Amino acid sequence: MRWRSKKLPALLLGSALVASVLGLGTVATAADPGSPAPAGNHTGHTMAVSTQASGDDPDGDGYIPAVPQVTGVTPSTHTPPPRYHKEFQANCSVTHTAPDDPIVYPGQPGTSHDHTFMGNTTTNAHSTTASLYGGRTTCLAPADASAYWMPSLYNGDRKILPVGPQVIYYKAGVTDYTSVRPFPKGLRFVVGDPMQSADEFRRHRGFVEGWECGDSFFNTDIPASCPSRPDVQLNIRMQAPSCWDGKYLDTPDHKSHMAYPVVKPGTNDNMCPASHPVALPMIEFKMAFPVNGDMSRVRLASGRGYSFHYDFFNAWEERTLKALVDHCIVGGFQCDARGYDLYHPERGPVLNADYRLP
Repeated sequence: MRWRSKKLPALLLGSALVASVLGLGTVATAADPGSPAPAGNHTGHTMAVSTQASGDDPDGDGYIPAVPQVTGVTPSTHTPPPRYHKEFQANCSVTHTAPDDPIVYPGQPGTSHDHTFMGNTTTNAHSTTASLYGGRTTCLAPADASAYWMPSLYNGDRKILPVGPQVIYYKAGVTDYTSVRPFPKGLRFVVGDPMQSADEFRRHRGFVEGWECGDSFFNTDIPASCPSRPDVQLNIRMQAPSCWDGKYLDTPDHKSHMAYPVVKPGTNDNMCPASHPVALPMIEFKMAFPVNGDMSRVRLASGRGYSFHYDFFNAWEERTLKALVDHCIVGGFQCDARGYDLYHPERGPVLNADYRLP
């Protein structure tokens, strides 16, 4: 990928701003009788370039440089001993909902469709790295003050919130799991797109099994019905890109600084592309919504089921994240939120009973 000048052309910025003001290209949900009423006249949001200054982006151009930048890295082509699992979990509960998005609409409260937030309890339109870092969290590990959010789910006009800690995996997305390093402080990105079509959602690199309920899998849209049983919930899994350019914590489209792994020529191995050589943990959302039975009025705040997307804003305490990445991902273990692998009890956990570094 060829990197452009840090400054975007004024015409592009102006066009994006006009489109945002006029609501062009947004997901219209008002015509659906089962869709929730959005905040004000807002009916969704586009993935427009940033045009608003914020605490992390004073000039408002959408580029947030990493300090220091990671240079001199080439994608690893090494094939380490095979390990079936290379992961740990960040189990985080819902904190609140709001029509805010501090990545896409920084400093603009009420501009987004409604989001369901997990992790950091203070996340709002004005959130910055400094405001999140060290804050209170609903994640089991107190060191994880990161913000995680996704479009809210509704059944008619009733908001459906996930109950209890949700599973957010941190995995190796590349074959050389020993090359994975922790997220840089303040990294943020968006996975998926509220404007994507059903086919684009199905072909998205992060697509795992789509919408699931009961024995129904690989659905690009929310199923019209699910078994009406206490053990059945609506589930979705989606994986994030795990290769970083080493230069920016965010870019105007909130995606270009990240990339999915590519296949190493002549093999089945996954490696980072040359444009994004730094291997980071691959986040996988595994969300469960307590709704079943008649699903005909179940919709996302962003529109149809295939508009599902999510956001991540890293605010981990660095030592704790590194300890979990090194032990569980680089070490090739299947860890829980304490960094404990049930199949290798002799290795012990990374965190103590309070989910803190000893």
